[in-house]
Amino acid sequence: MGVGRGELTDAAWARIEPLLPVATGRGGRWRDHRQVINAILWRLRTGAPWRDVPAKYGPWKTAHERLRLWTADGTWETILDHVRVKDDSIGKIEWTFSIDSTNVRVHQHGAGARKKGAARPTGSKTSRTDEALGRSRGGLTSKIHLAVDGRGLPMSVILTPGQAGDNPQLLPLLDQVHVKREGPGRPRKRPDRVLADKAYSSPATRRALRARGIAFTSPEKKDHAANRQRKGSAGGRPPAFAPQTYASRNVVERCFNRLKQFRALATRYTKRAAYYRAELTIAAIILWLREPQASP
Repeated sequence: MGVGRGELTDAAWARIEPLLPVATGRGGRWRDHRQVINAILWRLRTGAPWRDVPAKYGPWKTAHERLRLWTADGTWETILDHVRVKDDSIGKIEWTFSIDSTNVRVHQHGAGARKKGAARPTGSKTSRTDEALGRSRGGLTSKIHLAVDGRGLPMSVILTPGQAGDNPQLLPLLDQVHVKREGPGRPRKRPDRVLADKAYSSPATRRALRARGIAFTSPEKKDHAANRQRKGSAGGRPPAFAPQTYASRNVVERCFNRLKQFRALATRYTKRAAYYRAELTIAAIILWLREPQASP
């Protein structure tokens, strides 16, 4: 039987199968992991309710429960870390990062989560009462903050309410980067350069990146430039800006477009922020797995 549209290919399955949990205790065998992951991918791709998952993927409750369990124990993050480590070991990660954000509308089914019973991923700082929902005249929204490498592949993601500012999330996005080595050596945490639009161009951000030894390319805001000029020589020189380098920032826009091809991400139907972020992580895994593999 061939691989269906949007399902895991044999090559992708071979890469992630060794990373999946093994059933232990009295529970016996779990339903086939590949079938369940394909059920989750079908729901992500279509945006349909869980109850509409086709019968060929097994009970929809099994797929939903597996999503919940592997969100809580960090399995999705482990898989994403693994595919990034593999790419870095063969020199494919491009350490010039582009950063931006995008808003997504929250469907009416994505609101009203109860305060109890939320599964939190390992290491998550998201509280049970913080479901990353913002309210405006347009309704409920969430904001996805994203850092991608030079090829436009996700390196880190943060979810906030839709009205949250962009600039405060730049350093937290970089703090999430933690690419382990296949062999000995410390994990790599810092890019060589960051590209971002004017929303991130505050002097404080520039100083913080300079202190970390990270080059920064971003156009200066007019009010920042005017304030600097008013100070005269005390205001310092204008920040360096290379338009040709900045043009590469569009890779993050392309990544958002690819992520939003998953309809369950383009509109948020999931009540729990932890589960919606897990869905973003799963989509990121798929984007990484789609990249052609090269020999070391």
